[in-house]
Amino acid sequence: MKPIFLSCLILSLCLAACASSNQNESPSAENKKPQQTAEATFDSTFTPLPDYTQTTDASTASAADSVLPALAPAESPNAYWVTNPSSGSRLYVIVTYPPGWNGEPIPALVLVPGGIAEHDPNRAARLAEQGFLAISFDPEGRGRSEGVEDYNGHIGQDGLAAIIEAATALPGLDANRYGLVSFSYGVTMATGALARHPDLPIDFYIDWEGPVNRKYSSGCKPEPQHHIQWQPCDNDAWWAEREALTFIVDVQIPYQRVQSQKDHVQPVNTHAIDIVNAAVAGGVPWVRLNEYPAGQTYDAANPPAMLSDTLDRRLEQTLAMYAWQIIENVL
Repeated sequence: MKPIFLSCLILSLCLAACASSNQNESPSAENKKPQQTAEATFDSTFTPLPDYTQTTDASTASAADSVLPALAPAESPNAYWVTNPSSGSRLYVIVTYPPGWNGEPIPALVLVPGGIAEHDPNRAARLAEQGFLAISFDPEGRGRSEGVEDYNGHIGQDGLAAIIEAATALPGLDANRYGLVSFSYGVTMATGALARHPDLPIDFYIDWEGPVNRKYSSGCKPEPQHHIQWQPCDNDAWWAEREALTFIVDVQIPYQRVQSQKDHVQPVNTHAIDIVNAAVAGGVPWVRLNEYPAGQTYDAANPPAMLSDTLDRRLEQTLAMYAWQIIENVL
């Protein structure tokens, strides 16, 4: 009887061990399944970004790691957060599509605000009406963005570069018709980003009346009324990060300067000639002032006529016109 009893006992122990093993394997198998997450809420006219956290495909995960995690949906529809790699600050980005957009790829413009301003939703809407996907944002330390005001130095430039790269994941953005537009002092952030990040996926650059160096930017005097603490002109280290005239020679894409006869801030408009001449001399591949022939340089002592002073009342339409000219005739 003992051999039979021992055999039964051994068999029972084996069966129990097998059952326990099967139970331990089940949770592991379930863990391999993608977890279900709640979908973000977007306007019905727009397509939310794919959720790359639910795939184990190596190539997709690699692409997501390089760009898409930097573009995270914010609380509002068509708003996103992009992290500035230089500061760790989250930057607030708003995307505006043309009315009645049908989902097809369309040209896009990243809009760099002037002065130390926040994004301008009305300006973005007017450019979207001209057929563009308008991408606007609050730079470091402004509006809803985190961080400390950088006055368009390297930190601000790196934030813009991160936004440009991350935005390529937006639905409808045509990466072959992707432009950058700066307003006034935004020229410093824009040219700095393009020069210091030459591999950015931007196809052309339009600059509206940007002050090109310390003399035009401020006269090197603080402006308490505008909360701008400009540094003295002899602070070369500070200004080295903030002069478009230095950066423009390293820009490697078509460059359009837009300048009216009466500048919106400066008592003269010769800063337009300064930066156009520098761009041509530096070998920027295509350079144009207003609608003059590309590649020309100018004599500041005998400047050409600039655009009508009524430009400001139809600025977005003018910028859109130049953008479409570059897209159709230069790219």
